[in-house]
Amino acid sequence: MQLSFVDIPAHESDLDLRIAELRRLIVYHSQRYYQLDAPEISDAEYDLLFSELVELEKTYPELATADSPTQRVGSAPVDKFRAVRHRLPMLSLENATNEDEIRQKLDQRVKNELGLPESESLDYMCEPKMDGLAVELVYENGKLVTASTRGDGITGEDVTENIRTMRCLPLSLSGDNIPPLLEVRGEVYLSLDAFQKINSDKEENGEPPFANPRNAAAGSLRQLDSRITARRPLAIFCYAPGLVEGVSFASQLDFLEAAAKWGLPVNPLIRRVTGIDGAVEYYREMQAERESLPYEIDGTVVKVDSYRLQQELGEKSRSPVWAIACKFPPRQAETVLEDILLSVGRTGVVTPVAQLRPVDISGVTVARATLHNWDEIAAKDIRIGDTVVVERAGDVIPAVVKVLEQHRTGAERYLPPPQKCPECGSDVVRIADEVALRCMGLSCPPQIRESIKHFASRGAMDIEGLGDKFVEQLLELELVHNVADIYQLKKNDFMRFERMGDKLASNLLAAIEASKHRELNRFIFALGIRHVGERTAKTLAQAFGSLDNLEKATVDELTGIRDIGATVAQSIRTFFDSSENLSVISQMLASGVTPTVTTKKAGGTLSGKSFVFTGTLTRFTRDEARKLVEDQGGNVLSSVSKKTDYVVAGEEAGSKLVKARGLGVAVLGEDEFLALMETRSERNL
Repeated sequence: MQLSFVDIPAHESDLDLRIAELRRLIVYHSQRYYQLDAPEISDAEYDLLFSELVELEKTYPELATADSPTQRVGSAPVDKFRAVRHRLPMLSLENATNEDEIRQKLDQRVKNELGLPESESLDYMCEPKMDGLAVELVYENGKLVTASTRGDGITGEDVTENIRTMRCLPLSLSGDNIPPLLEVRGEVYLSLDAFQKINSDKEENGEPPFANPRNAAAGSLRQLDSRITARRPLAIFCYAPGLVEGVSFASQLDFLEAAAKWGLPVNPLIRRVTGIDGAVEYYREMQAERESLPYEIDGTVVKVDSYRLQQELGEKSRSPVWAIACKFPPRQAETVLEDILLSVGRTGVVTPVAQLRPVDISGVTVARATLHNWDEIAAKDIRIGDTVVVERAGDVIPAVVKVLEQHRTGAERYLPPPQKCPECGSDVVRIADEVALRCMGLSCPPQIRESIKHFASRGAMDIEGLGDKFVEQLLELELVHNVADIYQLKKNDFMRFERMGDKLASNLLAAIEASKHRELNRFIFALGIRHVGERTAKTLAQAFGSLDNLEKATVDELTGIRDIGATVAQSIRTFFDSSENLSVISQMLASGVTPTVTTKKAGGTLSGKSFVFTGTLTRFTRDEARKLVEDQGGNVLSSVSKKTDYVVAGEEAGSKLVKARGLGVAVLGEDEFLALMETRSERNL
């Protein structure tokens, strides 16, 4: 491979300066990558820096030092988690970036080390190179006891509680011949669908999105609050053993087959091949299949299959001799950003989208790319007319990586943030502590579909029968333009629907009529105010007693209420400051919508008692359980503390149950909870 290194300086002082600068840059970017989950350069750019340093230290060994990044794996762990020292180092792999290097850096090197003739064919184990976060799992007597990140290869971070939230991973191994001690290495990752949803949710919440699936996986796994991790569908493929006691394996394939029998996730695309030609062919196949896989891979890994040969070959300072990572070419391209378009999402977030001169990236024509938000545009100094680098971020949404300022002509222009919604003309606002701009209009067309679905949902106005299909038909027939129009619908309107009968139309009208008298808290929740969920809606209804009082409440009055912070208060105030929103509410009230106020039962037998529900409930829903508790004057909380009176645990209860037991909080099963409710209810009779 012809590497584009900088010219090697002629003077030793220049060499010292260059090597020192390379080490500084590599350490800095390693911290951005491993610790902060916020890389500033691409993997390809990082690899060039690392390769240059390796080449200089190889050419001038007298300048190599023990603390050089080339002598380490990754970077030191952050101190947010308990440190875990690996019994055996978790080494990184040397990279090959084309087929010739796969042959030279692995096959030829291995045969030279073993003294084998060039004609001999070795067995190699080939695996997709997952683009995730490496971890080590420790099972003792078949039970998962510790999970840690790779860290610097010697010491990692204890992420046991977060790993335990992953449903794809067994907490107890099954099958025969389970070793008393098993350390297994794996790669935690996110599927592309999960990555897209998380980023979509983050952008809708006004938060900066993850750069790629690897960052999303790392950021999810390294959460101090395991509840956040539990909400993200992390997955894992196990790929190698660490220390194992009581069981031995002849090869990598033997280990992976045993691991799969014990219930550990193993990538089904692994393959043992004979000869390096088979490994090269596997590399080609994976590169061709890359676009169709449900997760991100950035290459393949090829290992000598025999563990006896692996031991004989040994390791270099930072990587094993018997394995190599075969990296795919980076999926980036240069093109011109011809315009910036504005897209309005389902919750009103106004997102800038780059309209590009069409460019081919890995066989896919890319004409648009996300710019995320105006903070991102300002940070990268993106202007209409710029020549930019575009990357297919995680194979999901193309993104503009950077501007090539050297191509500027002076004709480029900056697009300022919009003041009005491009869809409905309502004011666009930026809520404190958010990066997103939002249209706050209830009548904004892109938001209508989701707002109506939310408005009619069970936890809100509970309009029975008005499901997604009927909402779609209401919009297609242009019968509704906002949620208030629901209360203007006539029977003949519904009779225009496909497969609509007289009785069903009558039932829909009756459900709409019944919803006019829902409790105030449900009406507040149904409005879809940013940051106002069911619990906050109940708090607001109890505190203000009427919709009119809530509409007039100041930020100071709102923040004076327990559990209402500045961000929520400002969001509420912004919502009711919109003349468009007040108009929609007025239309509903004029149509006979009269929210009622229900007060918590005073002196109930559960007055002052707090409950937390965890796990999968099978005897009742969360809403039903909440109502049972609140009917008796109790409170339902989302987190466990010393002040919690009861934790009700369903199937597969996780960290909340563990915390409850640690704090000595009473734990009830579903049957025990129902028995308690019956007893308390009888006392009120």
